[in-house]
Order: sequence, then C-alpha cells, then structure tokens
Amino acid sequence: MDIDAFRQMVAKNPKGFLGRYGLGNTLLQEGGMLEEAVEHLRVATQLDPTHVASHLGLGRTLISLGRKDEARPVLQAGIDAARSGRSNGGVDLVPEMQALLQTLG
Repeated sequence: MDIDAFRQMVAKNPKGFLGRYGLGNTLLQEGGMLEEAVEHLRVATQLDPTHVASHLGLGRTLISLGRKDEARPVLQAGIDAARSGRSNGGVDLVPEMQALLQTLG
C-alpha cells in the first residue's frame, strides 16, 4: 500500500492501530516525514501496546531524529511486550530491538 492508501485508512478509522502503524512505517521507510511517522507510530503503540512492530518502528524513527532518550523506553516496552506472551508474535524482532538499545549506550 502507498502513503495515500494508509492516510485514507487513518482518516476512516483514526483509532485503528494497523492503519496508524502502516502509515508511520511507510513514512519511515520512505525516509521523508519522520516527525509525522513518530506521531502515527506513537498512537499505534498507545492503541495496541502489545504490537511489537509499532514499538520497533517508533524506536527506529526516534533514533533517526536523534531522540535517543525517547527511543530507549519505547524499545524496552516492545521487548517486554514480545516476551510477555501478550503479543501476537514479535519475538523475532527482539534481537533487533536489543541491538538498537545497545547502540544507544
């Protein structure tokens, strides 16, 4: 899906975490509007705190913006969600989140 399709999803259902995650992640991958990506990914993590990929995306985006202090708790929350068994998957993302945390010092 492209950015416009995700924007339409969010417009139709602002409280849908998958639309928010999709839009934020697409914005991150395309390297453009990182502040907007943070906004959507932050909402996605609030709407579904157990969606591990949203935490990873938000952590990556915050790191890209140089906001390392904000990224640490987001990444840790993603790791905790994956390990808790409350999430539907995401355990495979734990090593990447741990590696990102290590780079933050």
